[in-house]
Amino acid sequence: MKMKRVLYYAPGDIRVEEADVPTPGEGEIVIKNKVTLTCGTDVKTYKRGYRYEPPFGFGHECSGVVYAVGPGVKNFVVGDRVVAHNSAPCGHCYYCKKGEPSMCESLIQNQFKNGGYAEYQLIPAPIVEQNTFHIPDNMEYKQAALLEPLACALYGTEMTHFDMGDTVCVNGCGPIGLMFVRMCVLRGARVIACDMNPERLATAKKLGAEIVINIKDVEDQAQAVIDQTPEKRGVDAAIEATGLAQVWEIAANMARPGGEVLFFGGPKKGSTVTFDTNKFHYQQLTMKGVFHTTPQVVNGAFELLKMGAIKADDFVQNEYPIEETEQAILEHASGKVIKNCIVYD
Repeated sequence: MKMKRVLYYAPGDIRVEEADVPTPGEGEIVIKNKVTLTCGTDVKTYKRGYRYEPPFGFGHECSGVVYAVGPGVKNFVVGDRVVAHNSAPCGHCYYCKKGEPSMCESLIQNQFKNGGYAEYQLIPAPIVEQNTFHIPDNMEYKQAALLEPLACALYGTEMTHFDMGDTVCVNGCGPIGLMFVRMCVLRGARVIACDMNPERLATAKKLGAEIVINIKDVEDQAQAVIDQTPEKRGVDAAIEATGLAQVWEIAANMARPGGEVLFFGGPKKGSTVTFDTNKFHYQQLTMKGVFHTTPQVVNGAFELLKMGAIKADDFVQNEYPIEETEQAILEHASGKVIKNCIVYD
């Protein structure tokens, strides 16, 4: 039996090809995808590739129905509605034992082995065991497919130190940035959101941001944010969610003395930034990079999805068939939508 899947070959060159439907091995399952959502990582992959040698599959925000189960699978049967996260740690390397599973030396990132832009997707055993969930009957596939980005935003929020009532600035209102906005609001922060897209800023406002700043309307983004903080002292925490090195520097300049800066967006490899060491030292700033997420947080993110803490209607706009995946990704890249959705028969 054949299926359609999308493969990356080179920058700007992705192709829909036919392949055999995978057969699950020990502990594995095969999901017949119902939807796959576009993501900023997909845009970066399309434009510049990834660290793997092409061709390779990509896409990782998916949900669907169990099509086949391998030997030893106990918790899932054919026909179950499920969502699988794109990764799982090994649980036994140095970093896993240190309680840092996002740094796992053997972290499985399934999207580049069994890409989500496909009618059928093989899910490796560690992901089946740790990060695959039954979708409730009242949850839409699009809602479930938001699991991976919400887990990342939730992890970043949990790794940022601020108290209820503190002021937090989220720089960048793409999908992840908007989820940061929502998670920080739910945790009791007064949120300032920065972007240049009026529609995304409107969504940030809808998700609870108290103040939105269109960076096209200000000369100094950091100062514009500081001016909106109590006594103009700066934000208690600044979150960078664009993946642009220049925004890393801007975020570092808006934190108050003793404040924290979280770098979540991943800039292009080889990018460098410059910080004022005097400010860094004497104002006792804390700056940290955070990558990906953990199984514990993935579980929490799925519970939040079930609670309706975020809703697919606020994040997912247009639907496309798999043959038009490139168009869906390009529209996402243009900023005209927050996310698009590939829908399978």
